[in-house]
Amino acid sequence: MSSESASEPGLSHVGADGRARMVDVGAKPVTARRAVASARLRMSPATAAAVKRADGPKGDVVGPARLAGVMAAKRTSDLIPLCHPLPLSYVDVAVDVDPERGLVSITAEARTAGPTGVEMEALTAAGVAALTVYDMVKGVERGVVIEEIALVEKTGGKAPYRRGA
Repeated sequence: MSSESASEPGLSHVGADGRARMVDVGAKPVTARRAVASARLRMSPATAAAVKRADGPKGDVVGPARLAGVMAAKRTSDLIPLCHPLPLSYVDVAVDVDPERGLVSITAEARTAGPTGVEMEALTAAGVAALTVYDMVKGVERGVVIEEIALVEKTGGKAPYRRGA
């Protein structure tokens, strides 16, 4: 077993022996933490219009995508092997549809108070919400592309982050 701290240089999830490991966050202070992630899907304007009207073959797309994202955030440690299970205090997923541009934009926010951040929970929420949109429109259009899943910002802990800053 390794007793290395997460503050040592290099990849935090790789021990001195080269094996993947869970980072020990036990000595880190509990702080309020927040992360926001985004995902973007590109599709034809006609498909995006159907998503906006909630009249595709599978009905409403936005509601199930939002719920899938929230559920995914709560299950992140089950999906990502070295993620710590976190007591999430808040998760929300917003979906914006721009039919003229053929875009569906997803924003996911996760919050907790703990010794480690919630970036993976926000990213997982955004990613699974995007996959849900894809699943629900693939019968209408096979060419839908999930263009991006990205961390937008995180606060709390030692290293705040804001994309583009």
